[in-house]
Amino acid sequence: MTSEYEKTDLLSLSPTELESFFVEKLGEPKYRAKQIFPLLHRGVPLSEMTNLSKALREKLSEQCEDRLPRIERKLVSALDGTVKYLFRLLDGNCIETVVMKYNHGNTVCISSQVGCRMGCRFCASTIGGRVRNLEPSELIGQVIMAQKDTGERISNIVMMGIGEPLDNFNNVVKFLSLVGCEEGLNIGYRHISLSTCGVVDKIYELARLELPITLSVSLHAPDNETRSAIMPINNRWGVEELLHACRDYYGKTGRRISFEYTLISGKNDSRENAEKLAAVLNSALRKGKDSMPIHVNLIPVNEVRETGFKRSGGDAIKAFAAVLESKGIRATVRRKLGSDINASCGQLRREASGEAINN
Repeated sequence: MTSEYEKTDLLSLSPTELESFFVEKLGEPKYRAKQIFPLLHRGVPLSEMTNLSKALREKLSEQCEDRLPRIERKLVSALDGTVKYLFRLLDGNCIETVVMKYNHGNTVCISSQVGCRMGCRFCASTIGGRVRNLEPSELIGQVIMAQKDTGERISNIVMMGIGEPLDNFNNVVKFLSLVGCEEGLNIGYRHISLSTCGVVDKIYELARLELPITLSVSLHAPDNETRSAIMPINNRWGVEELLHACRDYYGKTGRRISFEYTLISGKNDSRENAEKLAAVLNSALRKGKDSMPIHVNLIPVNEVRETGFKRSGGDAIKAFAAVLESKGIRATVRRKLGSDINASCGQLRREASGEAINN
């Protein structure tokens, strides 16, 4: 008997692959793909695709599976309308997705893995390690379900949820192509941001694809000693190697890179840290004709019981930003949305697993 995990995952198929499936597996004309692709990407169940015959719908249901995530829990912020979802996947694992509402449109923050193996000391998502990668259907499924549940168009995507996107490289690249299909969600590359802790070899690989997405690099420290203490990835690729990869990415894509810097009280938030950060960024990224714009996004750390880290005070944050600005580096402080629903990723999933979290 065929198990559900051996069935075809239709939502992970490109239009061309979907055509091949109908012709080669079902003996149907390839135009069937055009009939169902838009419906799949609106979250319409196979049983409700009435543009197909009942017999064909039954055949599809026998051979294919629906990997759209199911809403396990939903929290809505009374402060700013931010919506946080705990989604249950087909295998029982949970992930988190957040919808943020801005004047320019709705942005969804999606997860790329169940758990994470990068081990960043300040992050709740990495506690317990990585369970598995998400399939393309499970990536795009978060966008589909968020749009379907809110009833509002999602116009922007940030890959900053649970997991390291570049540690799930092939599935993420497939997702990027699927989400941009005109027949589907039609969200262009320029409306997508991908955040990485610094998987340098994959940054180079992503640059070679020349996809005009925005890259966000989690730097969080101005030197190797400080960064290695909070981000194990730095033991493999140091700050200099990471910034060299960033120059390459900008050179190939022309897309601005945003540097994320989580401010942790007493760890990386001093004036000296700010001056070191400005010096290393200016030295590495502003060289001759290849000089690139530099933007640092300052993020007060999300307090998690297990880490013991505390967020920097308001005065320290302002002083840090002022130092960067004085050195010609644009700095902004990220506005925290959904603070009343713990909208930062990793915590709702762990609560669902029966593990205590304190925010």
